[in-house]
Amino acid sequence: MRSSATGALTGLALGDALGFPTEFNDVPSILAKCGPWRQMELPRPAFVTDDTQMTLALGRGLRTAMERGPLAPVRMVRPVREEYVEWWRSPENNRAPGRTCLVACERLSHDARRWQEASQTGSKGCGANMRVAPLGLVPGLSGEVRAGAAQLQSALTHGHPTALAASDLTAHAVYLLAQGTPPGQLTGLLRQYAVENRTRYHERWLGDLWKHAHDHGSETFISRGWDECLAVLDQLDAALRAPDPEADPCLATGAGWIAEEAFATGLLCFLLFPGEPVTAIRRAACTSGDSDSIACLTGAFAGAHHGIEAWPDDWASRIEYGDELRALGAIWDA
Repeated sequence: MRSSATGALTGLALGDALGFPTEFNDVPSILAKCGPWRQMELPRPAFVTDDTQMTLALGRGLRTAMERGPLAPVRMVRPVREEYVEWWRSPENNRAPGRTCLVACERLSHDARRWQEASQTGSKGCGANMRVAPLGLVPGLSGEVRAGAAQLQSALTHGHPTALAASDLTAHAVYLLAQGTPPGQLTGLLRQYAVENRTRYHERWLGDLWKHAHDHGSETFISRGWDECLAVLDQLDAALRAPDPEADPCLATGAGWIAEEAFATGLLCFLLFPGEPVTAIRRAACTSGDSDSIACLTGAFAGAHHGIEAWPDDWASRIEYGDELRALGAIWDA
């Protein structure tokens, strides 16, 4: 066993912590501050951002939901919603959280409000898919449940169709890697998945969310998101045809502030170094865009592929929230 869940959650947090000090900096500034990117060291102390905090919130919510029975929309919404609101209220929520998450979680805190009314349907920020990795790691889910739950956890805050599609695609990539899919086959399988799901609206999971946007129907709504994901997969494939490990990955697939770019740039960093997980998250942390979110996604992909053995013991042992990350991973690895 490769301990994929523990490896992915640990890698996500390590990438997050490595990218925390470099977010909002351009590459020359990062190199001046941190030295050569291939030698970047994990900060001391190894603090993480809201990316890891919200991943844990989702993980705890899923654990609670599945203790009550098979994962289903009604069973999932309440505990995940409560965890998101608890994160919003927490004094530890001081790591430059995104505005969309703050606004949506404040609205979710009003119990009488339907979650669809809290969702920010105009936002496709990367806060939706930087936290979705647990849904690629929880065992025993059908493809329909994994996809619907991945989109639902996004829609609680980020209701833009591209946020939904990118979250679904990210969870599917984590799942494929945890199942042993060779990295070289990944982009083809993800493109096939996106095409097959392009007009599929998960009404059982999303309800009438699409009516809160400005589309003529649910299929029109969701296809907008998948079309943007397919476009960024084109950019990813182009970058992999002529890979340049020394170039800023954001120049190829985007700065990562929005969902589809965070997915593609995080995946690009992993696929540039599929056998070198530490090098992959260092490359992701030395980027001109949303470095912590890009690196946390890279870490999730690399950890799902390699397992916990991917990460140096010294790094894994001192990451913030390490005990809780390992506890969740152990449940799903078992």
